[in-house]
Amino acid sequence: MTDLTSRPDAPTSAPARQVPDKVTVDGLEERWDGAWTAAGAYSFDRSKERAQVYSIDTPPPTVSGSLHVGHVFSYTHTDVVARYRRMRGYEVFYPMGWDDNGLPTERRVQNYYGVRCDPSLPYDPDLTPPHQGTDGKAVRPGDQVPVSRRNFIELCERLTADDEQQFEALWRRLGLSVDWSLTYQTIGRRARAVSQRAFLRNLERGEAYQAEAPGLWDVTFQTAVAQAELEARDYPGAFHKVAFHRPDGEQVVIETTRPELLPACVALIAHPDDERYQHLFGTTVTSPLFGVELPVLAHPAAEPDKGAGIAMCCTFGDLTDVQWWRELRLPTRSVVGRDGRVLRDTPEWIASEDGRALYGEIAGKTTFSAREALVAALRDSGDLLGEPVATQRKANFYEKGDKPLEIVTSRQWYIRNGGRDEDLRTALLARGQELGFHPDFMRVRYDNWVGGLNGDWLVSRQRFFGVPFPVWYPLDEAGEPRYDAPITPDEAALPIDPTSDVPAGYTADQRGVPGGFVADPDVMDTWATSSLTPQVVCGWLDDPDLFARTFPMDLRPQGQDIIRTWLFSTVVRAHLENGSLPWTDAAISGWILDPDRKKMSKSKGNVVTPLGLLEEHGSDAVRYWAASARLGTDAAFEVGQMKIGRRLAIKVLNASKFVLSFGDPAEPVVTDPTLVTETLDRAMLAGLAQVVETATAALESYDHTRALETTETFFWTFCDDYLELVKDRAYGAGAAAGDIPAATASARAALGIALDTLLRLFAPVLPFATEEVWSWWREGSVHRASWPTAEPLRAAAGDADAGVVAGAGAALAALRKVKSEAKVSMRTPIEHAVLAVPTALRAAVEVALDDVRSAGRATGTLELVDADAEAVVARDARLGEAVARS
Repeated sequence: MTDLTSRPDAPTSAPARQVPDKVTVDGLEERWDGAWTAAGAYSFDRSKERAQVYSIDTPPPTVSGSLHVGHVFSYTHTDVVARYRRMRGYEVFYPMGWDDNGLPTERRVQNYYGVRCDPSLPYDPDLTPPHQGTDGKAVRPGDQVPVSRRNFIELCERLTADDEQQFEALWRRLGLSVDWSLTYQTIGRRARAVSQRAFLRNLERGEAYQAEAPGLWDVTFQTAVAQAELEARDYPGAFHKVAFHRPDGEQVVIETTRPELLPACVALIAHPDDERYQHLFGTTVTSPLFGVELPVLAHPAAEPDKGAGIAMCCTFGDLTDVQWWRELRLPTRSVVGRDGRVLRDTPEWIASEDGRALYGEIAGKTTFSAREALVAALRDSGDLLGEPVATQRKANFYEKGDKPLEIVTSRQWYIRNGGRDEDLRTALLARGQELGFHPDFMRVRYDNWVGGLNGDWLVSRQRFFGVPFPVWYPLDEAGEPRYDAPITPDEAALPIDPTSDVPAGYTADQRGVPGGFVADPDVMDTWATSSLTPQVVCGWLDDPDLFARTFPMDLRPQGQDIIRTWLFSTVVRAHLENGSLPWTDAAISGWILDPDRKKMSKSKGNVVTPLGLLEEHGSDAVRYWAASARLGTDAAFEVGQMKIGRRLAIKVLNASKFVLSFGDPAEPVVTDPTLVTETLDRAMLAGLAQVVETATAALESYDHTRALETTETFFWTFCDDYLELVKDRAYGAGAAAGDIPAATASARAALGIALDTLLRLFAPVLPFATEEVWSWWREGSVHRASWPTAEPLRAAAGDADAGVVAGAGAALAALRKVKSEAKVSMRTPIEHAVLAVPTALRAAVEVALDDVRSAGRATGTLELVDADAEAVVARDARLGEAVARS
């Protein structure tokens, strides 16, 4: 088998060429993916020192359905970098992960198998799920069969394994040069161990802590909901004018759509510039019905033109309440539980007898029923001013839910991120300045996010398929957990599941009994595990040798919309644990826009799946479209660009076949620069040297688009002008007899050098077409060949002017225009013509005049005259006997 891993130091020799009779881009993906896999072309050599390694923290795509064209867009950008760095001599560490834990996977499993998790149920080793997702329809929540947590997790693992195989197949077809032996799962054993170890160290250093805190909660699915999973929808409601009372009897009237939250009120809030309420700031009022004394405070988030301009802050009615609660450091007085009902125990802050009696009447009711009861009580007390006025209000919904979300208070885990620690915030801002952002204007998004933080990072979730917190709590004699004395495992035991594993010093029968222990029931937020991808892939936990060779990593490629989440959270974890950045550079992709210029996303239902595009246009074509967009720039989904990419890939094959047709096919292609003696050939190589310099500088600064544009522009000129100008000389008179003129040898060597260089320049973007051509005449893989440098090309070019090719090409175009206008074949001879040449091009045309004559079939006199014009024009042309068009 051909060795695809060789790296020739210089393109000076080659084996005999084997060019197929017919070339096509179809089928190249299957052929070369198989060959690359068999040869281990992209396998990471871990014997290399850190300075020789280029390490990529590849985003693990969410395994909860299918990839879309936006993934192809951004992952192609990363692969271009990987292939370029490999050709630059680096050993590229390029793993792939699967982000398979969290709520998206749970939802998919619920819909696919028709089950839901009930942790109270025992494990069923013979469970057969009621559905297999074959009908393509989601199972309604009410029809989902409850199963144990262990059964549910097994179903999650089964379905994600199937999805991951499909994802890998698509990535392979796209040509990602990943080392597929380095895959990982964010729910895998190593990821769980790393996540738990990092958390325990955060806890030990005081960077992780527990606190009672509010969170968005879906009462139907009984789960916390992340902001990314929210939908704002219109929801019917009513404004109620409610009177609060000052000590002097003055009424302060607010308007609310949620009067059922009166017992949870902690303050009245108005804008600091609102003159109507400035005299109230710093005073107190008493709540109606419940008689609780409350402060009147100022906050800029209050809206003077909304309702009465002053609002009650309750814990918690909406996210603004949470903001006020945090920033004004207000007390927590929650009255709505996770079941969406009013808590049954009467709060201690309600001291009046009437207030406590009224609360007893609404305890246990749904928020709807409690609202009705309190509105009636307000009407009776005279504190309801007028009747409720119907309205449509915006409410937050879980994207799959049908009831507005509640904000409930519960004990949660946090990791410090600078939101409440000015020194840490300053340090994290400094990390942002150390990090190389590409493009640099994306840096401001990081700075703005860190500078605007007002709270620490909530990392706990009430779900099932996630990394559990490695914590137990001792139970006191009354069976109550002692949250202030958590029990943690030894790091050597990780990963653990506290719901099934037993802490040291206890026995299994002590679980849940007084004097025994209880497990922390929560799992980590997906960002809390994904923020550790550098530590996971680099072997921080169990492979110190690999870690030393790969960490800190070189590149984090990702989308712009998760700078504030994934990028920042990863910086936080590396700063706290490793005292460094997790990588030196971050490449930020833009968004894919649909024809209406809207961002493509699964939630909007406007995504395009990529497999059909790859099959129709070819992977190189789709990669070309992706690489045509710069980092940080939004790009339109454009099939037309893919068609251009397909034509380019086909042209690479056909032009290469043409170049390789010169000379004896049994002989190697000559690429000896000392044989390049003709001015036109040297001029072409001078232009190619400029292309190499520009493309290399662009790729070094993560501007793959500039590199592609520069190479492609030269390539089309090379095909349209240079190949046409030089082909007669490359065939060479007397060549068949073995007597090759120097001019012919010059052309053939220049063509070989150009082809070798162009294939390597195109290789990061068009991996399949370039590998196909490389296999026709070179050993090894183009993707393990060295990146071209300008120095040998400049040495071969000498003092030749790159503009010669353009000048000669313009002259040839003028001769061809004569034939085109006469509607005769391009093979028709020209017996006489005058070429009016702009002064700036005169020297270029003169030195290449023999090639212009030959390519233009100018068999008679060809006179050059100076012209005050921008283009070369052929005048007084006389054509010989026309040759029929073929």
